[in-house]
Amino acid sequence: MFGKYVGTIKANGLYWANPFYTKKKISLRASNFDSERLKVNDKLGNPVMISTILVWRVTNTYKAAFDVDNYENFVRVQTDAAVRKLASMYPYDNFADEGHDEDITLRSSVNEVSEALEKELEERLAIAGIEVLEARIGYLAYAQEIASAMLKRQQATAIVAARHKIVLGAVEMVEMALEELNKKEIVELDEERKAAMVSNLLVILCGDKEASPVVNTGTLSH
Repeated sequence: MFGKYVGTIKANGLYWANPFYTKKKISLRASNFDSERLKVNDKLGNPVMISTILVWRVTNTYKAAFDVDNYENFVRVQTDAAVRKLASMYPYDNFADEGHDEDITLRSSVNEVSEALEKELEERLAIAGIEVLEARIGYLAYAQEIASAMLKRQQATAIVAARHKIVLGAVEMVEMALEELNKKEIVELDEERKAAMVSNLLVILCGDKEASPVVNTGTLSH
């Protein structure tokens, strides 16, 4: 009344109020906010596109009405600021080949990132009497200018990892074959023939295409 706070009514029912009171309605229901996709830099400096989904509600109507100018706009601005800060704290992905072996990343550590985002938003929105019910990343991708290069990098990393597994398995199979031949005394091979056998087996096991066998109808020396 005339700039002085009188009180808040939260209970249901019919109430009579002084006609000189200035009244303002504030919804206590949960609200959903899907932020715009922002272009920010992650911890490694790579530009990424990111957005967040926030579920919030007003718990302190006095703070929402008097401590901030517009609490709904306050939620939008602080959410964008929190997302920008969060993206700069973690890398988009883990690139151990360059020495950036991070435990938490934006892409793989969904729970940890969501918890950090909720904590950041709770601290920012507490001044407006707003409770954060849930906050999580709604969209995450590399920016368009580096998306193609990063996709090729991920594919190359996957190919190298697959080749590494293939080579390890091929070496174990060759070792097992030589041990079994020697144990069962099927054939005696000198070092030169062992080297040739190892070379042929590795080519067959590690090759991308099926090998065309050549049958030797003569002796082992020809």
